[in-house]
Amino acid sequence: MSDKAATAQESLEALLKEARSFPPSEEFRRQANVSDPMIYEAARQDLEGFWAEEAKRLDWFQTWSKVLEWNAPWAKWFVDGKLNATYNCVDRHAKSFRRNKAAIIWEGEPGDSRTLTFEALEREVNRFANVLKSLGAKKGDRVAIYMGMVPELAIAMLACAKIGAPHSVVFGGFSAESLRERINDAQAKILITCDGGWRRGGVVPLKANADEALTGTPTIEKVVVVERVGKAAQIAMKPGRDYWWHELVANASDQCDPEPMDAEDMLYILYTSGTTGKPKGVVHTTGGYLVGTSTTHRMIFDIKEDDVYWCTADIGWVTGHSYIVYGPLANGCTTVMYEGSPDYPDRGRFWSIVAKYRVNIFYTAPTAIRSFMRWGTEWPAKYDLSSLRVIGTVGEPINPEAWIWYHQNIGRERCPIVDTWWQTETGMILITPLPGLTATKPGSATQPFPGVEAEVLDGKDRSVGPGAGGYLVLSKPWPAMFRTIYGDPDRYVRQYWSQYDGKYFTGDGAKVDEDGYFWLLGRVDDVMNVAGHRISTYEVESALVDHPAVAEAAVIGKTHEVKGQGIAGFVTLKEGIRASAKLKDELKQHVVKKIGPIARPDDIFFTSELPKTRSAKIMRRLLRDIAEGRVLGDTTTLADPAVTSRLKRQYEEEGKGD
Repeated sequence: MSDKAATAQESLEALLKEARSFPPSEEFRRQANVSDPMIYEAARQDLEGFWAEEAKRLDWFQTWSKVLEWNAPWAKWFVDGKLNATYNCVDRHAKSFRRNKAAIIWEGEPGDSRTLTFEALEREVNRFANVLKSLGAKKGDRVAIYMGMVPELAIAMLACAKIGAPHSVVFGGFSAESLRERINDAQAKILITCDGGWRRGGVVPLKANADEALTGTPTIEKVVVVERVGKAAQIAMKPGRDYWWHELVANASDQCDPEPMDAEDMLYILYTSGTTGKPKGVVHTTGGYLVGTSTTHRMIFDIKEDDVYWCTADIGWVTGHSYIVYGPLANGCTTVMYEGSPDYPDRGRFWSIVAKYRVNIFYTAPTAIRSFMRWGTEWPAKYDLSSLRVIGTVGEPINPEAWIWYHQNIGRERCPIVDTWWQTETGMILITPLPGLTATKPGSATQPFPGVEAEVLDGKDRSVGPGAGGYLVLSKPWPAMFRTIYGDPDRYVRQYWSQYDGKYFTGDGAKVDEDGYFWLLGRVDDVMNVAGHRISTYEVESALVDHPAVAEAAVIGKTHEVKGQGIAGFVTLKEGIRASAKLKDELKQHVVKKIGPIARPDDIFFTSELPKTRSAKIMRRLLRDIAEGRVLGDTTTLADPAVTSRLKRQYEEEGKGD
């Protein structure tokens, strides 16, 4: 095993012996939104009272009659309460002292920029909300959104919420087939897309992908297209179905009353990978979600009135939903949106944006931080990062080496780091430091947020105690928790609530140290975490087997120094097909076509047979052992234990273990 792989696989014992601790400075503590440790005990003693006080920060058309109705696994928060998410995120600020405050600062990849005040954002949202209504959208209709990171994406989401039409945002890097599958599952009525998007100087063919997807989407009636790249996209518009955004909004009224929504009415569906392959439509509702995201955003990032806040995620993922759009805007915070990549036109792009807009809070992924490390300290050193006050990480566990680099080179040893753990399903951050209160440890997400009860259990519902590994489980409900899987409540119960009675099974492994700090270990199922994005092994395997040359495939996540996990595929070819470098490239590209670039395997390994149990189940854990260069685990259940030895020898001979 290479030195890099060894570094990436630091043993948990070494992590738990992490002696470095970074308490907040006295200056930061004095000015922090939360600095009293009693907040944890207060929330524990009166869970409903804690969240009710936070809910009062929002504007409600009708106050709730009951904070929580809990009949595990079914939750209702703020029962009978009526509100509107967009009214809370936009309208109320546009009518206040914040009307001329920047709501969204947008930076485009070619260098263009745009700032929308809350007052301007309200006008744009209202116009597009009226457009949606003119196209036949009404309360309860699903609207699919497939766009790049442009202001119209946030405007479209907020317009949907304004009229009570749940949105389903599909990441702009996904393929036509992935888009089609999500549209059909949600039975979306309208699709909003762009002619194209910019990425590293090239055009992402969003409209062309959408057109391909729409060949098999019977529920779509209308398509709205944002002009982003112009002639560079060379798109075709279908008369009677496709409409230009700018033409529709030109004559639309900028007045639109918000639809009163029950707290439990659906706000959006967001699809996430699952172990069975078919993406899950995670359903988030309105009241609890908005309370949870706004509360965590304010407390964890220590938001002040004049802060400029930047989360670098794509809105196609839950981080962008919760911590670019809904959480920040509900708090009346200025949120930055960036269209492009961190290394275009050069590797100083992120830091130039921080310096340009005097960003105060910066929230990014460990994957990005590991790339920054590889690129060298000279890039951030070129820019004035003195405006930064809090920096954070999201998407996957961060290794201590990257944490320290981030602390030294971006935070300049004065910014608290909030290392956050949560999921698409949780809707809001659940395990995190509070920057004015928590002494942080490199690599640990520290403690559950106030009001959140988490524990690490063995397979029989017993606490494992300090230092032992187990399953991360949530013992009590939280406001932003998802309510079901769209169209499949049985799967919701089976996958998340059947392992432990009345407790939520996260699917992540964890350990707790002697100080009660949580150390996340990643997925315990067959979902890979690639650059913070969850991709199921089944999805990629299905894509590989779809190729006419492939008889069988097994896919695993392999340690990757930048992405956290890379994808390695073990492929058995059909009789008469010869393995070649060209075929490897072809298979990788086939996965891109079926799923999208994020799922492209880093490596394809051809093998004549795969390790299987006597019941024909592929033993992926043994493939992980081979790929990681580890001693092989238990092989007694294999139909042919010699298979793994042959595979391991072949893998090492071909140099794939380095």
